[in-house]
Amino acid sequence: MAFALRKRGPSNFDRAADGSMTLMEHIRELRNRLFRASLAIVAGLIAGIWLAQPAFDLLKQPYCRLPEATDALGKCQQFLQLSPADGFILKLKLALWIGLIIGAPVWLYQLWAFIAPGLHRHERKWAYVFVSIAAPLFAAGAVLAYLVVDKGLAFLMESGVTGLSTQLEVTRYISFVTNMILLFGVAFEFPLVLLMLNFTGVATGRRLLSWWRVVIFISFAFAAVATPDPGPFGMTLLAAALSLLYFIAVAVAFVNDRRRGRGKEVYAGVADDEVSPLELDTEPVEPAQRIEASTPVAAPAPIDRRYDDMT
Repeated sequence: MAFALRKRGPSNFDRAADGSMTLMEHIRELRNRLFRASLAIVAGLIAGIWLAQPAFDLLKQPYCRLPEATDALGKCQQFLQLSPADGFILKLKLALWIGLIIGAPVWLYQLWAFIAPGLHRHERKWAYVFVSIAAPLFAAGAVLAYLVVDKGLAFLMESGVTGLSTQLEVTRYISFVTNMILLFGVAFEFPLVLLMLNFTGVATGRRLLSWWRVVIFISFAFAAVATPDPGPFGMTLLAAALSLLYFIAVAVAFVNDRRRGRGKEVYAGVADDEVSPLELDTEPVEPAQRIEASTPVAAPAPIDRRYDDMT
């Protein structure tokens, strides 16, 4: 019994990469990928509803560590809630953040699968590298933000002039902590910007290193504005982390420049706009060898016209 194997056609990725996919097919693909990404976010949102309370307990720990925020039994005071719906809305916000994090592998893949066909192979390779570095950097910035809030909240509460209770409004407090986490996480992506400038050929490692005074000044200025603690702890910690990441990015840029400069030592002293010298060969050209005439081909035998080609 013979089985016929049906030849499989090119995938949507191959058709989008070679430009054979029509506009309507691109729109349908975008619709399908947005639908799958939405399903992943909704599934993460459902899981985030159960994880919202543990996440809230984690975010309120800096507030509970304040001496004024605990009662005589050492129990953390409750936050102020100004509206009956504030608690429910806050739970939905936390669930949405958690859903975005849980569904990130799916919706990031759908986004990448739609964009990747328009990139070259080497561009896709570097995109994988940058994404694999961006996620740990953002996580490191989020952890640092949590530590800075933990240390700086006490200073903010003790340096006020109101003299009122230390009870905080719940939505403003959670917004303050989440904004700090988001701000620090985005700030830690700064080395990737430098690496993209180097890998695209815009700036060399030597040029990036020449900016070290400006980068350190901007790091301390940004840390002074971003950190909630006006004291030296949070500002110095963030500025030192950004400066360290900057020098690591410069070291990687030097390695990349050396890798791309291998085999070009001959052109080290030649300017980019210098014309290459022409080598004038003064040796005489010898005459070519004589070619003998070919033997004539014999005439073919006559064809019997009584029969056609099939018989």
